[in-house]
Amino acid sequence: MTLTPAAYWELIHAERARVVAMLERLTPEQWAARSLCAEWNVEQVTAHLTAAAHTGTAAWVRSIVLAGFDPGRHNARRLAERLGETPVETLDQLRASLTLTVAPTKDYAAWLGEVIVHGQDIARALGIELVPDPAAVREVAEFYAAKDFAVNSKSQVRGLRLEASDGADPSDPASRFSTGTGPVVRGPLLDLVLAMAGRPSACERLDGEGAAELRKRLD
Repeated sequence: MTLTPAAYWELIHAERARVVAMLERLTPEQWAARSLCAEWNVEQVTAHLTAAAHTGTAAWVRSIVLAGFDPGRHNARRLAERLGETPVETLDQLRASLTLTVAPTKDYAAWLGEVIVHGQDIARALGIELVPDPAAVREVAEFYAAKDFAVNSKSQVRGLRLEASDGADPSDPASRFSTGTGPVVRGPLLDLVLAMAGRPSACERLDGEGAAELRKRLD
């Protein structure tokens, strides 16, 4: 089902609020802990989410050009702009950005995925359970399986069949996500999304005859 932009923004705002509620309970040690996202710690991931919430088309084009079309350099520079003097200041900036409707493109599912995946980067690294809206996760899964965009999600699972072991409606098996052809990779939908986003640790919760191949691709 294709959502309206307004419906996507409602989901994005809800997931941002969910992340902020988690961050409000963190200790100073947790703020400095390494996340599951490359070399960033928890505070840096938070600043990255704030930067994403403020980056429209013109700002994105200007930033990527100045970064020499290097996404890593672009992200690091934008992150640095939103990093506070303390974790409290960094969190305040994200909290103030909760309801913004700014994005560089109209690929709203990608920006929803940004919040969901980075929320898990923080939560799972800290051993915290953070449960996003199943309908939001489904939207991201469908987008990731269909298109390489901010992450090479479609390429990661080419030649594999993904089958979710859960669904948006637990009482309706038909609501369970499935896509692709080839050896099956089966598991919770959120873990399939994280694997498509390039997070190797998600494979620990996946099984099926294609699971080993997906793990190898993510190593």
